[in-house]
Amino acid sequence: MDIRKDSWTVFNENQPRVLVQMKRLRWTVNPLHQTQNEGRSAVDLAGGAQLVAEHIKSLFQNTEPENEKLLTVFCGMLMNYSNNNDSLQAQLINMGVIPTLVKLLGIHSHNTALTEMCLIAFGNLAELESSKEQFASTNIAEELVRLFQKQTEHEKKEMIFEVLAPLAENDAIKLQLVEAGLVECLLQVVAQTVDGEREEDIAQLKTSSDLMVLLLLGDESMQKLFEGGKGSVFQRVLSWIPSHNHQLQLAGALAIANFARNDGNCIHMVDTGIVQKLLELLDRHVEEGNVTVQHAALSALRNLAIPVVNKSKMLSAGVADVVLKFLQSEMPPVQFKLLGTLRMLIDTQAEAADQLGTNGKLVERLVEWCEAKDHAGVMGESNRLLSALIRHSKSKEVVRTVIQGGGVKHLVTMATSEHMIMQNEALVALGLIAALDLVAAEKDFVGASLVSVLHKLLSDERSAPEIKYNSMILICSVMGSEPLHKEVQSLEFIDVVSKLRAHENKTVSHQASLTEQRLTAQS
Repeated sequence: MDIRKDSWTVFNENQPRVLVQMKRLRWTVNPLHQTQNEGRSAVDLAGGAQLVAEHIKSLFQNTEPENEKLLTVFCGMLMNYSNNNDSLQAQLINMGVIPTLVKLLGIHSHNTALTEMCLIAFGNLAELESSKEQFASTNIAEELVRLFQKQTEHEKKEMIFEVLAPLAENDAIKLQLVEAGLVECLLQVVAQTVDGEREEDIAQLKTSSDLMVLLLLGDESMQKLFEGGKGSVFQRVLSWIPSHNHQLQLAGALAIANFARNDGNCIHMVDTGIVQKLLELLDRHVEEGNVTVQHAALSALRNLAIPVVNKSKMLSAGVADVVLKFLQSEMPPVQFKLLGTLRMLIDTQAEAADQLGTNGKLVERLVEWCEAKDHAGVMGESNRLLSALIRHSKSKEVVRTVIQGGGVKHLVTMATSEHMIMQNEALVALGLIAALDLVAAEKDFVGASLVSVLHKLLSDERSAPEIKYNSMILICSVMGSEPLHKEVQSLEFIDVVSKLRAHENKTVSHQASLTEQRLTAQS
């Protein structure tokens, strides 16, 4: 399964999807920890939070100055009561304080102190997943965008960003924020800060562009902003890629990766020249380049390469050649995306698979990464690409390159993977090796205990029908080798195969009959 959502954080190789995690602050006022906890317990036991929440509900429409001071104190009390305490935050959410506080924010947005206290309370409550549904049922998006548009000070914008970031992880709220005009606000901040050298400008640029990428992780919000590839937001994001600012390059490439989440978008983008922009960006980061930008650009190329009609166009544009420039990278995030991009490119592309499969340096690197046990994602993708080179090229020269590079043992190990799709890819590749050059592969097959692995796969009731089928095909293919033939006989394969004649899958039962005949004839 290809999951196309992408962004940059701490790299997690086991999950193709990696979410943006924006900087978060836990807000605290006068943090006297022990005293706070004692006070919270006393308030909790007395039902104080419920009383305060009810007072806020009864008073939130009153805009008199003295009432606003009281509301500020009440909001501060709720904020301190729930700060850094998930169970107390959940308690407030269950009391239904969120809709009340959102209404309060809208009515009293002119009051700076009360507004700030509301934002801090929102920042605490928004961390809990259970709060998102309540927030989504309010007009929080409109209120926050309206408030953001009024701000001129960096600190005030940062406070709003701290609320927006956790809320924008919810897909429904993403769409609400887009419809409320947040994207236009973010683009304006980017334009105002891109050339700034002050620390606060750099911080706002990063926060704004990161939040843009986060909004694009929602399917509906992403498609709304894409607008068939003609949307003004999409065009502005495109202009970030050739920028000299690394943060904008990163955000631009990640945005393209997220726009490239369905075939229609991908086809449109490739036809309108996105690939060349990404290749130019990668070329700028080959030598001691920015790893996050490399990762993001490769992510975009990988997604764009998924539709079949895009593959030949991208290969003709020289994507494979540029991607291979990063073959010496020692950074797992880059390795992982590099491998995924090449694997997507050669799918059904025999000529490209042949060309890459006979590249000794590439195969040597793949074999090396097949042993990267500290990086499961890289190891898995290396095995899958090694298999794909053989499966899509069906070339004897590619098979020989893989054999000479020491790749056979890794494909045998791949056949024992816990993932059925990887097992099957390995078995098909091994079958092609046996069919195209059994003599050259014989020693590696014996050394990797291939026959024993196949016996286990056929004996295991949990093995999927296609695994059993391809295992039997492979057994028949290796019978032409004397040492492998002897191993087959010693493990009494006939007994295992004969039982499969009664398999519920007709393809498996038919192949079992054929395999049994072959084994019997050559016994």
